[in-house]
Amino acid sequence: MSKIGKPKVERYDAPSGGWGSARSVTEIVLRERVPLKSGALLTRQNKHGGFACVSCAWAKPGKPHPLEFCENGAKATAWEVTSKRCGPEFFAGHSLTELRGWRDYDLEEVGRLTHPLRYDAASDRYRPVSWAEAFADIGAELKALDPDSVIFYASGRAALETSYLYQLYARLYGTNNLPDSSNMCHESTSVALPKSIGVTVGTVTLNDFDQADCLLFFGQNPGSNSPRMLHDLQEARKRGAPIITFNPLRERGLETFVNPQSPVEMLTDHPTQISTQYHQLKPGGDIAALAGMCKALLTADDLALEQGQPAVLDHAFIAEHCHGFAEFCEWLQRQEWPQLERQSGLTRSALEAAAAVYGRRQKVIGIYGMGLTQHRHGVETIQMLTNLLLMRGNIGKPGAGICPVRGHSNVQGQRTVGITEKPELAPLEQLGERFGFTPPQDKGRNTVEACEGILDGSVKAFIGLGGNFLRAIPETSLMEPAWRTLRLSVQIATKLNRNHLVPADKAYLLPCLGRTEIDRQNGVEQAHSTEDSTGCIHGWRGVAEPPEGDLLSESAIVAGLAKATLPDNPKVTWDAWVADYALIRDEIALSFPEIFHDFNARMWEVGGFHRPLPAAKREWKTETGKANLIVPRSLDADPDMPASGRDVLTLMTLRSNDQFNTTIYGYHDRFRGVKGTRAVLLMNRNDIERLGLAEGDKVQVSTVADDGVRREVGPLRVTPYNIPEGACGGYYPECNALIPLWHHAEGSKVPAAKAIPVRLNKLIVANDGGFPVEPEGYGAQY
Repeated sequence: MSKIGKPKVERYDAPSGGWGSARSVTEIVLRERVPLKSGALLTRQNKHGGFACVSCAWAKPGKPHPLEFCENGAKATAWEVTSKRCGPEFFAGHSLTELRGWRDYDLEEVGRLTHPLRYDAASDRYRPVSWAEAFADIGAELKALDPDSVIFYASGRAALETSYLYQLYARLYGTNNLPDSSNMCHESTSVALPKSIGVTVGTVTLNDFDQADCLLFFGQNPGSNSPRMLHDLQEARKRGAPIITFNPLRERGLETFVNPQSPVEMLTDHPTQISTQYHQLKPGGDIAALAGMCKALLTADDLALEQGQPAVLDHAFIAEHCHGFAEFCEWLQRQEWPQLERQSGLTRSALEAAAAVYGRRQKVIGIYGMGLTQHRHGVETIQMLTNLLLMRGNIGKPGAGICPVRGHSNVQGQRTVGITEKPELAPLEQLGERFGFTPPQDKGRNTVEACEGILDGSVKAFIGLGGNFLRAIPETSLMEPAWRTLRLSVQIATKLNRNHLVPADKAYLLPCLGRTEIDRQNGVEQAHSTEDSTGCIHGWRGVAEPPEGDLLSESAIVAGLAKATLPDNPKVTWDAWVADYALIRDEIALSFPEIFHDFNARMWEVGGFHRPLPAAKREWKTETGKANLIVPRSLDADPDMPASGRDVLTLMTLRSNDQFNTTIYGYHDRFRGVKGTRAVLLMNRNDIERLGLAEGDKVQVSTVADDGVRREVGPLRVTPYNIPEGACGGYYPECNALIPLWHHAEGSKVPAAKAIPVRLNKLIVANDGGFPVEPEGYGAQY
């Protein structure tokens, strides 16, 4: 295994971006042994005619910067085009039992998978297998199973073309079991916004960012999760737009930024202040904070009208476009400030200050991430942010709207082309008529329901189109042993990860091309497409030569599995589609004509083309025909697991600056000053003292839940950090073992990973330099 240096924690005072970002990019390019000629790939990243970043889904501008990639985007590209290889010879020398003792980082550092593999239980190793044999055996297994017992999971990285084929394969097979990574993050958005404003996605584009005169940030960390957004935030600040941030932790990317692409800024090291107000509310305090801002606006409006001053609220917009305003106002008037302060963790004066700035601005964007979605009442929290925007007419006009920041690069796009467990969101009638079959009508299983099915034995097989499912989900300690009871596990991947090391009765590991790479079918280079966070669809081409070995494209793998599983259908031309992806796009256009008409031509428009967003034009596709202000049931975002007791803290899971989703690029969370380890628990100094702990102490963390399941993670190092009292933070995915499967958002079933009541147990650990050796097993033994 690789060496990661002696662990240490120290204060980091430098801005985001800057020389720290430049050094980090250089380090990973060298570490991954990226060939010199491949280093030029970064100049083609997120550029017209180049390739889309395989990391986050932030918008790709029509007029890109000279280098249109960020630190984590460069890491993702280096990670994919690495010259390191993970072939049959590696597995001949390592059993899965041995590899389960490796760190997640070291597993992926072995390199790119090069050959299809089948698990051999007798030797506890993966053995090479031909594609023909793999497809035939997988197809035979699937033919023998009830379609409802099979899960077709998608991670969010596959292009629109592959995603369309994948959902068609599942439905021809007979199931809507199409969960995806959105179920673990922004499904709350897809449930909340249709009821409020009649769309499933955000309403803003990059053009709106250029015009906005104020930005509201809730529970999103652009410095680590979408660093290219920092350019848009910096430009907003330079033209005087305030940025008001609500987040429990002080995140460097929301404080200061030095643009690595600006020679002047790099030479002077003069940062731009990003947030003009920074409110550290408690985890789950967003509903109360938003209610406080709304209440302050309502009071200010009443006072302005009494004094004959211009109104604070947009009464004309509300009268013409909104439903439920009177009921919402009545609810606001019943809310008392002491309760709002207690639930939010903020003072009345702080909330009134935020409302005052918001009330003076005309074009405001509300931006949010999983800090809103991953709560028991995550759906209602998003609806409260929508209420705040609607009160001043900030949806459906230039420079204003709501902006959920999606995670994985095409997670929004794969939903657009039919990867969903909800039959009402898929064009089943069109698919049935076009391909001559009767699509399944029953609701499929989402991610939580797929886990429940694996635990109770009703799920027999799992096909994973990318991802590291077992590592990304909650309830780790129960799910790993249950996974071994599956009849079949098929994983389509570029690199080895933890999920691949937990075999089913039959397990296959199928290597695919990466998005950065040239995809040749019968000698012809293919193009593909993705949709970004702003509903913009772009065409792309890989530019790197694929690794040597026996790899197939994701589309070819899906087609190969489908042909081996399904009866012949002359209307379903798998071979022709794989030979020419333009034919797949023609089918997408027929299935979704409103969005994808003239797809093959429009995908090459500079800057891409946007899907229709009715709410952006003040067309409300809701039951009332208007935008709805929805009253929340409670100010408490997580009422099912209250953090009661002086010794109980609320844990929120976090991502490092050196990771993307479950992919660990390194052990240096630069912005938080943590280096060489991920086994830390970030705590407020007052809580450390109050609980009789000291910096550097080792603790075992356990979930406070009376359901008979033991959930533990540790040992973790107690680490002081600027986090609200009563809260603590630990890294995802390692802390997923602490999340009960049933602790999820109502309506969306997104795991409530941002509010987990925990207790700490101080451990006596031999002196090892202040840190545990990682990973010390897996799951509950992390």
